[in-house]
Amino acid sequence: MTNNTVITRDVPNKKLHVTRAFNAPVEKVWKSWTDAGLLDKWWAPKPWRAETKKLDFSAGGSWLYAMIGPDGTTAWCKLEYLEIVPGQYFTSLNIFCDENGQANPDFPVMHWTVRFQATNTGSSVGVEIRFDKEADLNRIVDMGFEAGFTMGLGNLEVLLAGQ
Repeated sequence: MTNNTVITRDVPNKKLHVTRAFNAPVEKVWKSWTDAGLLDKWWAPKPWRAETKKLDFSAGGSWLYAMIGPDGTTAWCKLEYLEIVPGQYFTSLNIFCDENGQANPDFPVMHWTVRFQATNTGSSVGVEIRFDKEADLNRIVDMGFEAGFTMGLGNLEVLLAGQ
């Protein structure tokens, strides 16, 4: 497995940009981002795991899931889907929350745009994460986002290779 995840910080514009290439067609990669059973297999950086409570992948729908650590520590998150163009991109608000999906005001809201593109060798995913404040971007980075998301995308590569 090759780590080809690239994460760049655009601090003045309060954004993170993530790109990753996969040796799989867009259709498979898209499904891995939109199907609860598949998301649970790759989303969390090991030794953590993701567990979906509810997924309604539609504009106005949401994904409520827990990240569960090896010691049982649980962190709840929710994506609220805003716009979806199948096979091409989706936008969402990503929030930390409780098990009922109520936002935790102690953590920043992230505005995600996830784009999927066919390439000569498979596909690529581009993620833009926008923050309301520079301090919010810095907090997510300080929480280990870059290493954690890189590991999660590595898990996705392994999953796709085994399909």
